[in-house]
Parts: sequence; structure tokens; C-alpha cells
Amino acid sequence: MPYFCHSCGNEQIFEVKVGVKVGRRDSCPHCGSDLHVCKNCRLYDPAIHNQCREPEAAFIRARDESNFCMHFDFKDSDGIQQDSGVVDAKAKLDALFKKLK
Repeated sequence: MPYFCHSCGNEQIFEVKVGVKVGRRDSCPHCGSDLHVCKNCRLYDPAIHNQCREPEAAFIRARDESNFCMHFDFKDSDGIQQDSGVVDAKAKLDALFKKLK
């Protein structure tokens, strides 16, 4: 199952076979961003109070910085949703380059 960095979107390769354990100090080999962050967690949801689906989770101010949350569970590729603006921009670029060929 592929896992992706919240910052650069590159796939993360983990050596473990059962469950993904990400340490607090682990970082993305592609961009250097922290991996044990709310934005990489399957429980992260910016649309709800405290931005976490775990009601007992402590409030974390910086969602893209390493933290000590015990509820962290690295989200898989199913949890990634691309911004519609990004999708539209990529479609426009593809159309532009097809015209230039």
C-alpha cells in the first residue's frame, strides 16, 4: 500500500511489513519535511473541531510539524485528495502542451 508525503506528494518507502511505524524525527527523503505530522495522519480532518477525528487527541497548533501524538496512523493513498485547483491547473497545462506539439 503506497504512502505519500503531505508536503511534496512523493511516495514513502517503508521497510516494515506489518503496520507503518513513523518516528517523531523521521523525515521525507525527497523534501525533508517531517513525516510524523497531523497532515500525514488518517485522523486529520481540517473540517472538524480540533482538526482530528480522535476526540481524546490533544490540541496541536502546528499541523505540519513533528509532534508526539499517540493516535498517529499514517494515512494511505486512499486518504489523499487533490485540490480541485491543482487538477484544473494540470489539465490546462496538458492542453497547452498538446497544442504546442
